[in-house]
Amino acid sequence: MRLFGYARVSTSQQSLDIQLKALKNAGVKPSRIFSDQASGRNADREGLNLLRLKVEHGDLILVKKLDRLGRDTADMVQLIKEFDQMGVAVKFLDDCISTEGTMGEMVVTILSAVAQAERRRILERTNEGRLEAKAKGVQFGRKRSVDRNKVFALKSQGLGATAIAKQLGIGRSTVYHVLNNP
Repeated sequence: MRLFGYARVSTSQQSLDIQLKALKNAGVKPSRIFSDQASGRNADREGLNLLRLKVEHGDLILVKKLDRLGRDTADMVQLIKEFDQMGVAVKFLDDCISTEGTMGEMVVTILSAVAQAERRRILERTNEGRLEAKAKGVQFGRKRSVDRNKVFALKSQGLGATAIAKQLGIGRSTVYHVLNNP
């Protein structure tokens, strides 16, 4: 039986270090650890796809947490079935859960459904907070960096969009956007 590891973070601002350390401490060789910096909603990830190619019957894949393998229940179940058909087990270190045996598969299926429900709750709370902030007048997005008054002043002097763009060091499309959205 060979040990493999899989680690994933959702964004480049997050660090894989804790997961990688846990996998190494569990006995996984660094050359057998595969990782991704991608959302767990999609099972088509480079590191995961490479892992799929490397594992063979009798191997064990270690993952620090259930939600690191994926968030979508259907994808999680499909991945676990795929590995099971290959004779490969998956063990989640923090949850002390393994897909070995009937009970393991059942528990993982339930937990992946819980992870998906949690993701939906997070999105709902985020959207509710965003709507509440908008109702209070909070504006989202980047702060305006173009002096709109200068654009209108130059336009009133008879300059065209190209000349305004050159003088202010901005794109012509930005000039048009400002002029069309006073």
